[in-house]
Amino acid sequence: MANLESESSFFPQTSSRLPGDTVFFSIFPDASLSSAALQSLHLQIIDFLSPFTSPYIWQHEPFSLSISLPSSASCPCTDTPLPHLHGKLKYGDNLEDEWFAVFLLFRISAAFPSTSIRVWDTDGEFLLIEAAFHLPRWLNPETSRNRVFIRGGDLHIVPRSRLPDPSLITSLRFLLERGGSESRASDPVQTALKNRVSGYPDSAWRSMHRVRVRVPVSVAHVLRHVPVLISLAVEGFYDRDVDSMKHAAKMEKFLSKEKELVVVNVKMSRAMYAQLVQQKFQAPSCYPMPSVSDREAYAEAEIGMKIACGMEMMYQERKKEGEDGRGSGWSKYKENLEKSGYFEGLLCGSKEYKRLMENAEEYYQKSSSVSRTREIMSAPVRRIDEILALSYSEDDFKGPEVAVSDSDSWLYDGEDELNSVLQERQKEMEFYNEKKERKQKGKEKEEGGSSSDANVNNFDLGDISKSMEQFIQKVSSYKGAEVPQNRDFKEVNLDADRFMKDIESMLGSQGGQEEADDDSDGSEGSSMDMDFEDDSEGEDPNDDEKEAFMESYSGAMNEELKNSTLDKSFEHVNQLSSKQNGESSKTTEEKEEDDDDEFTPIDADFNLVKNLLESYSSQQGLPGPASNLLGLMGLQLPKDSNDK
Repeated sequence: MANLESESSFFPQTSSRLPGDTVFFSIFPDASLSSAALQSLHLQIIDFLSPFTSPYIWQHEPFSLSISLPSSASCPCTDTPLPHLHGKLKYGDNLEDEWFAVFLLFRISAAFPSTSIRVWDTDGEFLLIEAAFHLPRWLNPETSRNRVFIRGGDLHIVPRSRLPDPSLITSLRFLLERGGSESRASDPVQTALKNRVSGYPDSAWRSMHRVRVRVPVSVAHVLRHVPVLISLAVEGFYDRDVDSMKHAAKMEKFLSKEKELVVVNVKMSRAMYAQLVQQKFQAPSCYPMPSVSDREAYAEAEIGMKIACGMEMMYQERKKEGEDGRGSGWSKYKENLEKSGYFEGLLCGSKEYKRLMENAEEYYQKSSSVSRTREIMSAPVRRIDEILALSYSEDDFKGPEVAVSDSDSWLYDGEDELNSVLQERQKEMEFYNEKKERKQKGKEKEEGGSSSDANVNNFDLGDISKSMEQFIQKVSSYKGAEVPQNRDFKEVNLDADRFMKDIESMLGSQGGQEEADDDSDGSEGSSMDMDFEDDSEGEDPNDDEKEAFMESYSGAMNEELKNSTLDKSFEHVNQLSSKQNGESSKTTEEKEEDDDDEFTPIDADFNLVKNLLESYSSQQGLPGPASNLLGLMGLQLPKDSNDK
């Protein structure tokens, strides 16, 4: 396997290319086997499955496997160069066939542990659908490609952390080298799938329905030798069209010699029985039907008539396909040619039209797919001819009393079974929702733990100003400011001398200090003051000039704020201290006189915390600027106690 590096996909590009109502499967041995070794493995698996499949009648075709070698292209559903076994099973209206096949694949994987098995249908990885409530969140139809395998009797899912975008070959190699517990799906997934197939094979065997019918001797003779042909007979009846019904009107093959009906017991699936009983069909004029007055005999003959007509239509259609290759397959091929514009709008019967038709017929006859189809389609015809060539008579079916039909109450009492299945699904969904809600509540409780009384009491508002200060000190770019998740804040290196010189160059030196001298004293100690420490400890000759500039700059800014209403929107240092010392009993006139006499600096930290809390409270528990910004800093504000 290691020398194969092809990235060939196991699936077609679109599921629409897959035929509907069909399940596909492939079995890949761990070692790259030779043709002889692969044939040996094939025979071992067929012998192993025989006890499970022998009592069962499949809806359309039996479970089978074929050998696919790198040099062959016998499997239209995969183009992998790996030597493997592959198969497909059309289950039609009988979903029992699909899940019985899944059961067989699980048993194969358990009995042959050195193999990895893939199974899929038109819906894709339908095994995952069965365990949808227990899958990891990252797994979906887009990410499940080349990840899901049956191995060792369990379902395996190649983890995304190991192989982000695996090919079939890399996934198989992973299962071989590092599989086991690392790729084995979780226990809930295993349980969901095991529960689905736990009743097999008994469940499949119990789905068989035995019914007593009256059929022509030729039909009874064929079904005695090959009981599985009942599936083709029912298929021929159920899928009949106008052309095939012409054969039923004549019954040339199965009513040409005798007109007598014999009573036999026929085994079929419940789905087949329902397809026969639920459809109304008028017996051909040439078909011998008993009197309606004998209800039991008439009911038995009516079902037998549908089986006989289906057998006739199936035989004649497949014989036509096998002889000239121009049955229903040719009609579909011709229809596709017309839709694609092959005939270029030519009139039917014209010379050019006939030439194109001859070319199309020649290609259709020579195509390899038609040759394989012709062989498959003609096989039942040859087998029926061989059986009818043997001698037989009505006396062969006279003897012990034929057992009565099985009860078909299940056909009319299926509502209880359906409700039971729906209730199980409902319980599974409710359990999933409850589990999801508990997880969500636990997460909310964990995130909202700071809103408890203890956390409210222990919450330090000073952390807000400290975190904001650290945030401001971070370097930003034109892309904005980002808060690192590790919150490892680093100090910003600021050249204070260069910064001040740039400010002076823009504003110009202001030598007048008289206006600022009176107002600058109250600014000492405020959190809004800019504190530039000089490493030279006063040895710089420009210290006096810098200090004079700072005082002038601060005084000018304070005077500007004093003459505006902006200062009234902030809390000032003296206001806070007066409130704390109980000095807030002054009259409004006294306060205005104090404001006129002295402009007091604001407390930036207090105003920051106050405004953030007001913004957070106005959000009413919803996401907003304040909670988002503080969340980036790692701070979780307690819930507003005033919220109702």
